[in-house]
Formats: sequence, C-alpha cells, structure tokens
Amino acid sequence: MKFDTVIIGGGLSGLACGIRLMQHGQRCAIVSSGQSALHFSSGSFDLLNNLPDGTPVSNVLAEYDSLAKLSPKHPYSKLGKETFQKLISESETFFKNVGLPMQGNGMKNHYRITPLGLLKPTWLSTAHLAISDFETSLNWKKVSIFNISGFLDFYPQFLADEFSKLGTKSEIILFSMPAIDHLRRNPSELRSTNISRILDKPEHKEELVKVLKKAASDSEAILFPACIGLDNRDIIGELQKEINKPIYLIPTLPPSTIGIHLQQYLHEYFIHLGGTYMLGDTVKRAEVEGGKATRLYSFNHGDIPFIAKNFVLATGSYFSQGLIASAEKVYEPILGLDVDYLANRPDWYDKNIFETQHYQSFGVKTTNTLNALKNGNALDNLYVSGAILEGFNPIKEGSGGGVSILTALYVADRIVNKEGGIK
Repeated sequence: MKFDTVIIGGGLSGLACGIRLMQHGQRCAIVSSGQSALHFSSGSFDLLNNLPDGTPVSNVLAEYDSLAKLSPKHPYSKLGKETFQKLISESETFFKNVGLPMQGNGMKNHYRITPLGLLKPTWLSTAHLAISDFETSLNWKKVSIFNISGFLDFYPQFLADEFSKLGTKSEIILFSMPAIDHLRRNPSELRSTNISRILDKPEHKEELVKVLKKAASDSEAILFPACIGLDNRDIIGELQKEINKPIYLIPTLPPSTIGIHLQQYLHEYFIHLGGTYMLGDTVKRAEVEGGKATRLYSFNHGDIPFIAKNFVLATGSYFSQGLIASAEKVYEPILGLDVDYLANRPDWYDKNIFETQHYQSFGVKTTNTLNALKNGNALDNLYVSGAILEGFNPIKEGSGGGVSILTALYVADRIVNKEGGIK
C-alpha cells in the first residue's frame, strides 16, 4: 500500500497532521490502535499555563524567551519564536475551517470551569463550554445548574459552592425523563455518553425544553453537564432558541462526551477529505535504510507493507504505549528511536505527587525540525509530533494540547514544503 504520508497514531496530533496534509493534496493514511486521550478531554486545549520553573503564564508570547532559556529541548523552543507565533494563529484558523469554532486566542489565556467548579487557565475551548474571562470571578451573577437525577459523574453542589466564593449565586435543578430511567437499572449505564445518545434524539427535544424552562427567570445562564451533543452537534443551539437563554456545558468525569465528539468529528473530516484511516490496527515494526524509514508493517496487514515518502510518529506517550517504561529504561517500541530519559530510575518520579514528575518530560529525541533521531542520526523522512516528544511536561506546564496541535501542523507544513508545496 503506497501513500504520500503514513501517520502512526490517530489522536489529536495525528488527525490534525493528517487533515492538514490532505488539505494540501497529499494522499495520507493513519494507522490507529484505538481510543486516544481525547476520550478523557475536558474540551479545552492548553497552550502554556506555567513555565518549567512553575511561574504562571498569562500571555504565552510574552514569556516565550523565558521558556526557551529554561527549556531549550521544549518543542516550542525548537519551533522558534516566529514559527511558534505563526502556528498559534494557524491553529485557531485550522479549527474554524474544519467546522469546529473555538473560544479563546493565543494572546491571553481564558479560564475553563472544571467538574469541581475550579477555574483553570487554558488556550482554546469548544464553542459551548462554560468559561470565564477572569481568574477570580465568573461572567454571571446567577446561574441555573441542571443535573440528571442519579447521575454520579457530575457534582452540582460542588459547583455551586465554588461559584459562591466567586460571587455567583446558583440554583440546582434535578430532573429525570422516562427515556433515561431504563439506564438506572445498571449504574454503569448511567454515563455521559449513554445519556447523550438519548438526549440528542429529536423526539426528546420538546420534553427537554420543558425541563430547561424551569430555570429561574433571573438566571443569566443555564449550566448543563456535558452529556449532550455527541450525535447531534446542533442541539445546544436549537435548545437556546427555544428557551431564550444561553446554555453552557460543564465537563463531567470521564468518559468525555466533548472529547469523543472531537475525536469522531476530526476522524470523519479526515475520511471526508479522502484519507485512509486504519482503526484497530497497530504498527509492529518498521524498516530503515539509508537514513530513511522505508516500510511499516502492522499486525492486521501482516506482510503487506505501508510504503510512503514520509512518515509521522504521533503515537502519544505512556497512556497509548507510544512510550514504554521498563524497570531499566524508557523506550520507543516501533522503530527503537532515541529516547531522552534519566538513567537512574528513582529520579524518574517524586514521592510527592504534587511535585514535578520527571518521567512526564521523557520522550523521543528529535532535531529542531522534529526529525526523529535513531542512534544519534536524523531520519530524513520520519517526523515526530505530539505527546511522545521530549522536553516538556504537559501536566506541570499545562501545555499538552498546544504541543499536540502546533507540532502536528508544523510537521505537516514541513512535509508539504519538502514535497513541492500544494499539489
């Protein structure tokens, strides 16, 4: 099977890279083993919330020089300031052009509302997600918080308590619907994704409108658990028109309806552009000759190789087994690429879970152009993007989404420019 580019990994970074390449006329395939970290996503993407030394960041561009000095191996440092700034703007345009408009911009972080009601800085948030423009207050004086009776992955009282500290009053409204009642027969069935598949159906819209109209007349907004809009992306807008009051979603505990929707939407968009998506397949080995990757072999396709001019490794970190940690080392399992990690295993982690965990910054070594290194040598046609990269700590820094998106678009542009631009 021959392609222009084969991407290993079908999460956020792999899909963003694939879509960008397809938009430039490339023939692409994505090999994906299954679920990605998007299934646990809050619906927001962080660009950079803290510098590696813990200094809070409000305006990322203003702190870029400090970041590059503190962490020269950081993916953002490798991009360079001019390219970094350009990619931030292009990322925001990218989501708009594929039909996923976002709130926020790279000039200043806004604040997402966590499932427990805390405010956390972030870069981009999906269209209907509840956010605040301020760190110490919300955008409303009073809200109505709705929840399904018996739904245990959402905590309206925690939200109301935290909102009160921020100067916002809340009323909590519990409701039920006959169509949801059968899910209660098994507690494990009353999950956000199953609820969404019921609430998204047109036949339940009228009943849901009646429920939402119970909100107090002086409430400025309705806050609803993110268990709606998985199969019907227009339903929030339709409900808002009926009740004449804005509706915002609050993330629930996983599984994430918002994240799954993002995964499905980007997957379908990639297919719509003509991409080949190999779901449920795993690349088991690759051949490297003359400083280039030449063929990939997967479990499902046996001796039939994937042949391409360029390859992108976007397999993620430990969660998706893009990186494997043994008792002695951290390694990349497909190509045996060079990995940056500490030789002394006790140095990998801190017993205080709130401290920086060094293993989170381990990753595949690359050149400044994100070409993979193997035995110290750069592979000319193998690029690396996303969580598997070395030099950044997505949890401590709050940079995971930004690294995944920006490096994906950068790698795609590198490939397009190398192959002669738009076809």
